[in-house]
Amino acid sequence: MKAPSAILLGATFARHVVAVAVFAHYMVGSITQKHAETDIQNAINVGFDAFALNLMSLEAWSTEAVDSLFTAAEGTNFKLFFSFDMSHFTDPAQFLPILKQYVNHDGYYLYDSKPFVSTFVGGQLTFGLSSPNAGWQSSFKAALSDAGVDVFFVPDFDDTSGYPDSFFDTFTVVDGAFSWESAWPYMDAGFANVSDTVDSTMIEAAHNASKIYMMPLSTFQFKHLDTINNWYRRGESNLYIRMGQILALHPDLVEVITWNDSGEGHYVGNFWNESLGDTNIAEYAGGFDHTGWQQVISPFITAYKNGASHLSEITASSNVGVICNNNLIGTAAGVTGLNGGSVLGLAAGRANTQRVDVVEVGSDGTTTTIVAATGAKDVMAETSGICNYNYEVVAMSGDASASSSKATSTSAISSTPSTSSTKATSSPASLTSPTPKTTATASSPTGNPAADGALREASKTAATGVSRASMALIDTLPAVDSLVTSQSS
Repeated sequence: MKAPSAILLGATFARHVVAVAVFAHYMVGSITQKHAETDIQNAINVGFDAFALNLMSLEAWSTEAVDSLFTAAEGTNFKLFFSFDMSHFTDPAQFLPILKQYVNHDGYYLYDSKPFVSTFVGGQLTFGLSSPNAGWQSSFKAALSDAGVDVFFVPDFDDTSGYPDSFFDTFTVVDGAFSWESAWPYMDAGFANVSDTVDSTMIEAAHNASKIYMMPLSTFQFKHLDTINNWYRRGESNLYIRMGQILALHPDLVEVITWNDSGEGHYVGNFWNESLGDTNIAEYAGGFDHTGWQQVISPFITAYKNGASHLSEITASSNVGVICNNNLIGTAAGVTGLNGGSVLGLAAGRANTQRVDVVEVGSDGTTTTIVAATGAKDVMAETSGICNYNYEVVAMSGDASASSSKATSTSAISSTPSTSSTKATSSPASLTSPTPKTTATASSPTGNPAADGALREASKTAATGVSRASMALIDTLPAVDSLVTSQSS
């Protein structure tokens, strides 16, 4: 993290009187009006400010979905903006009509009083001119200006050669930049956690150029669409680590990848059957609920908007958390605020035996469970030809016996400020607690051996949590000594 970033942030905020905001990347697909309304209301409840509508087609199913979403946003403060998918479009002329149609809609997101526009890639497209910058200036910015539309353009051009070096010198057409790939460990990084090097470089460069930077936040990637489009990008502790990086760097905007991209596995909201079409996505995403992530994302959004600079400043009004698990046991220390950790590995095992408990330890050694979650997916030999590395995310409950079908792979918890140790059966765990002693225990099954070693579920236990916001409450709460993950036979 570069020290100049913080200084430059102050200068940028003085220039831009726009409040920080958090968006969710939204894959536009067939959707009913009721489901559009549900998505927007759920996003409002989490604290998101807008959906970045990933538009890849102008067919009726796509334009009708856009109309449904704008209709659903009416009467709310929730906004929408376009993120044009340039892996599908070949020229801005294709999508300028729909952009012009909605830029004056009450529900369209404005930044600095201008309609906000982003992209997925497109930094190599020239549209027949001498360079990508010239192409975007002529075919997009100038074409809109001729129509009386002045947009605030923050594309994802990290597909350009040499990115991020000299980005703002090369692309004078942009008002800011968004990075997609920096949300996860780079594919050539090897066995490494996600890095913020690109982000810190881009923040400093953006502010030096009097522009802005939108930083990505995501969980993991798993995709298994065909013989080419299938991969896994590490995410055991990605969300937790990335949240800390964002708070430390404090970018101008944050975009969560994604609300509903079931095909790549990093959805934190709903995805609907009508949007899947004739794909095989349901084979590895169906029944894997990720909405538990929202318990941790919501207090993170609040902390970010309040100017927090460290995970210890992420607090919640009650104990909340989620788990994603497999069946290895490990321990991680915890501190005040949001905690995270992981135990790497993979083993077969039964459902309903993968468990994470957050417990208070009294002065006499007695323990009381505060929140807990239990997994409900088997880890077993694959039978469908898909080795499924999708996570199922379980929101933790105050009911110690609570079991959820959302648990194969990650977990997050929020509790009172405390130091904590986490014992996790099978993977990453993160915990936030309000008093300096928290213990979490995770348990997992002894396992049903996979005959051929090919595991249907890649389960890794993770926990993440947040402390109570009220200091008055904290003072009266017993210390939480450890987070325990246990194994049952």
